[in-house]
Amino acid sequence: MKPTAQIKVKKITIFLGFLIIISASLSYAQDQIVFFSDSPDGDELYDSSWGYETDPSELELASNNDKFPVDPDHPYQGAHSLRLHWTSRQGGDWGIAVASQGWQRHDFTEYDTIAYWINGPEVIDQDHLPDLRIEDTSNNKSTRVWLGDYISGVDNDSSTWQRVTIPIDAFQPGAENTDFTRIKTIFHFQKAADGEEHIAWIDEIRIIKGSVVSQPPAAPSALSAQGADSRIDLKWKPNTEEDLLGYTIYRSDSQNGTYAAVNSVIHTVHIYSDYIDENDKTYFYYVTAENENRQMSEPSDTVSAISYAMTEDELLTSVQEATFRYFYDYGHPVSGLARERKGSGVTCTSGGTGFGLMALVIGAERGFVSRDSAAVRVQKILTFLQEKASTYHGAWAHWINGATGETIPFSQYDDGGDLVETAYLIQGALTVRKYFDLNNPVENDIRQLATAMWEGVEWDWYRRTTDGLVLYWHWSPNYGWQMNMPIIGWNECMIVYLLAIASPTHSVPGSLYTNGWAGSPYYINGKTFYGYKQYVGKDYGGPLFFTHYSFLGFDPRNKQDQFCNYFENNRNTSLIHRAYCMENPLNKTGYDSLTWGLTASDNPWGYSAHEPMTNDNGTITPTAALSAMPYTPEESKATLKHFYYTYGPQLWGEFGFKDAFNPGENWIAQSYIAIDQGPIIIMIENYRTQFCWDLFMSNQEIQQILDDIGFTTNIKDNENNNTKSFRLYQNFPNPFNPRTVIQFSIPRSSSVTIEIYNTLGKKVSTLLNNKELKSGRHQVVFQGKELSSGVYFYKLITDTFCKIKKMVLVR
Repeated sequence: MKPTAQIKVKKITIFLGFLIIISASLSYAQDQIVFFSDSPDGDELYDSSWGYETDPSELELASNNDKFPVDPDHPYQGAHSLRLHWTSRQGGDWGIAVASQGWQRHDFTEYDTIAYWINGPEVIDQDHLPDLRIEDTSNNKSTRVWLGDYISGVDNDSSTWQRVTIPIDAFQPGAENTDFTRIKTIFHFQKAADGEEHIAWIDEIRIIKGSVVSQPPAAPSALSAQGADSRIDLKWKPNTEEDLLGYTIYRSDSQNGTYAAVNSVIHTVHIYSDYIDENDKTYFYYVTAENENRQMSEPSDTVSAISYAMTEDELLTSVQEATFRYFYDYGHPVSGLARERKGSGVTCTSGGTGFGLMALVIGAERGFVSRDSAAVRVQKILTFLQEKASTYHGAWAHWINGATGETIPFSQYDDGGDLVETAYLIQGALTVRKYFDLNNPVENDIRQLATAMWEGVEWDWYRRTTDGLVLYWHWSPNYGWQMNMPIIGWNECMIVYLLAIASPTHSVPGSLYTNGWAGSPYYINGKTFYGYKQYVGKDYGGPLFFTHYSFLGFDPRNKQDQFCNYFENNRNTSLIHRAYCMENPLNKTGYDSLTWGLTASDNPWGYSAHEPMTNDNGTITPTAALSAMPYTPEESKATLKHFYYTYGPQLWGEFGFKDAFNPGENWIAQSYIAIDQGPIIIMIENYRTQFCWDLFMSNQEIQQILDDIGFTTNIKDNENNNTKSFRLYQNFPNPFNPRTVIQFSIPRSSSVTIEIYNTLGKKVSTLLNNKELKSGRHQVVFQGKELSSGVYFYKLITDTFCKIKKMVLVR
């Protein structure tokens, strides 16, 4: 059978050297390999899979009809199960394979059992169950094993799951001489041609050592509760059992009352944020742990806390602290590196780790952890990167195994140095080098390690030739320069050239900034969108991470090169995004002045770099507007509050705001991604205190590059939010039908009225009526749906200012 809803194809897109991240989830314990836990590709498909059907048999397939569909409504744990949906008929056939993330090969001779959980909406008799085979990297398949030999059928209770364990020695190399040291996939195949439709949900496919667990896990310990606005946060010491499945959190409104589980699926991390959507409420909690055999621990101690209304500053701090947990509490236990995303196991990200280093010093400064604790963690990360992680002419790979330091290929040819991710890492290293300035063994070591990393990067090697005019993104010892991706702007890579020019050991000439980074004929824009000038970059500015990643440490304020003031350019890009969502030309659900911001993130169909007009599928990503806070403080804070108080029960979780949401699809991601989380905490801090900007810019090498490149400093940022006079701008679009945007600026808090008149002087609408607004730039939307074509006037009135402008409605 075919899917009942059309499933869109996931695409990997390159934006001027920007490679979209499709995250991997690899094995994360030595005694098991995870073949499937959750899909990082959205709620439609699992990308590391392949299937086929031969008429007249039918098999549900996703994407371009060859992927395993996933089911977000029926997980055993986490966010998804696989949906095996088939009808087997005489003369037909079907088969579907599942691999671990990244299509990794695995040595099955070191393990003894294939284990997974199965469930379904209706009974599947034992005789109707499919066959299984395993397949090596040369596509040689083992002998078949019948699932019915290991389970007596699937019952019709969709609330209960049954565990399947199949010994690996039940499979034999067979006629194709399968190599069990290089196994790639596990296949399910048609067996009994019964002509009946069947659905089975399959989850947590793992290869393990031993199939019997004799002891339940220990009770969670050190449970604590902390009240916040509309929520209560819980944290406990993580259990260490290798077969741990996760946790269940129980809540009661009285200490001796009835406790009920608050999580409907097993919770996989040792932090839980209970968004209760009310304040001055006391709740009591305890937690239990469960293993893969569903053996439950004894309960933890009971704790309680009270939710309370927060001030704006308290809420900002609370959002930062929640985001900080991703890097501190969820960092890889061996190396401390930032995991690529929640659930990615050993797959860690070098660039995200650079963001994490900056988050750690913010956490120390704000008291989320002690300075000593943050210093020890930073020392651990830098030591691992320097001593264990593979480097390639001084550059780190995009993905690093957080337990061993080995490179995890990002794509077929991307298995070496990634200069862009390395730049993000060094940006963080230089920031922590300036923060940890005390004379003690740990902080002395941090400064030495950070300096060694910084001086070890061979930026000049990535010119490809000694006189190369541009830097290149990748180099591999196996494939050389085969990726062939020059780093040219405008995009997220400006920091690469700044650091390469500043390097004290392997610098490149300052001329590469102009000839390489800004050498594209498409670098300069100069057009105006919604009344805001786009100085550099593509129309509408592209995805908003272009304005974040290179400016987490590099302070764009009060300086400009020959092209623009980048603070002004980034602010205008942010305001263009907001105005675009207010105009909403593609009619996406939910867009308005508070729901805005497009950037790279998960979406209902996978992962993409969302941007206005050219790649807008209705997905809003919180990091976009929140990380714009230094550029658009009032607009970003209003949006943060809107996301928190309006979407909070669904959008908020243990690490703050989840990755993305799509109102039109009624979809909210369950994911967290390091490179989306990091800019939130960092850019909120740069808005509040300029903390990371001040630290990074205090490195003497960075100050020198301003002269080498030719930046003009100590200039005033134009058109900032603290405008010096009242202004009423021309509406856009104009002429319009039927919707237009009216913008105005006020130099101080004022009571504002905006009215619309026809040519006879008759008032036809009031958009604002003595509304108190803070100083800055504002906008309102006028809907002329009930009006006929013609000339109209809009009037701005305050206590000391009045201005009228003309606009034209054309039907």
